[in-house]
Amino acid sequence: MRPVVSIIVPIFNRPHFLRAAVESVFAQTFGDWELILADDGSGSETVAYMHQLQQQQPRVRLLRLPHRGNVAAVRNAGLREASGEYIAFLDTDDVWVPTKLEAQIASLRAKSDRKWSYTGFRLVDASLTPLPRAPQFSAADGWIIDALLRAETTIAQSSVVVRRDFFDEVGPYDESMRWCSDYELAARFALRGAADCIDQPLVMIRRHTEHCCDDVSACHDVVVALKTIRRYAMGAHTRGILHRRIAMASAFLARSQAVYGFKLSALATVLGSAHYSWRYSQWWLIAAEATARALIPTSAQNVLRRARYALRPRHS
Repeated sequence: MRPVVSIIVPIFNRPHFLRAAVESVFAQTFGDWELILADDGSGSETVAYMHQLQQQQPRVRLLRLPHRGNVAAVRNAGLREASGEYIAFLDTDDVWVPTKLEAQIASLRAKSDRKWSYTGFRLVDASLTPLPRAPQFSAADGWIIDALLRAETTIAQSSVVVRRDFFDEVGPYDESMRWCSDYELAARFALRGAADCIDQPLVMIRRHTEHCCDDVSACHDVVVALKTIRRYAMGAHTRGILHRRIAMASAFLARSQAVYGFKLSALATVLGSAHYSWRYSQWWLIAAEATARALIPTSAQNVLRRARYALRPRHS
């Protein structure tokens, strides 16, 4: 019998996180689901745990894949196996609150015009302790593309539930992006349908030292994702927001490249983005910092940094 929800979990090792994620699925108050473990070539400890789950729980399906290191491809593989009316996503280092699925499915069923949903979240550390001074989630409901592009709201991948027919219409994930395919897909959702936002922290998002994405790669993928979104039809107002966001993302990429020592890449990014970014004053500030970091020797930068520190006013 077809389940209501197919839950797709892309996996590559980290069994200590995976166990808590899976336990949060089994703790859901909504029980009509299947769990698809899409494994990207994990090691023996993770594989043994997944096999044990599959043997003990008939709702668990294991999909073994050769390692590619591309989470978009792993999610797409899991989607091809999914049979549910709705698709939900859960990353291995995140944890759901027990009422998450129940709240989202009930809300989507009550609103025939809404085909996808996301929720608030809470940032936690590796042991699930809430982070102090963490950014607050800002809820946006309905047609949220402008809020998403302005970064006024954030869509955590592990919070999303989508009707399968809507996903087939809009998806799949873009496998050319290594890190930001979820953001680009969320933008496609937001361009094609109104969002149903559950303004409650129903997901715990871990921040820890085992993330495999570095700042330069992340910034590069943000630029690629935004330029991909630019290809879609949208109104002049939204395109204006997008153009500014691309300019700023390019500037942040250049600064990250310079900070990490990729000086020629930083200069190339500044020069390559100037023709569409020059009208934004904030771009000039960040681009100038990136250029200075790329051109001024590190020893001179250290001297200037020490001089600035020495000249700072002291408070008694």
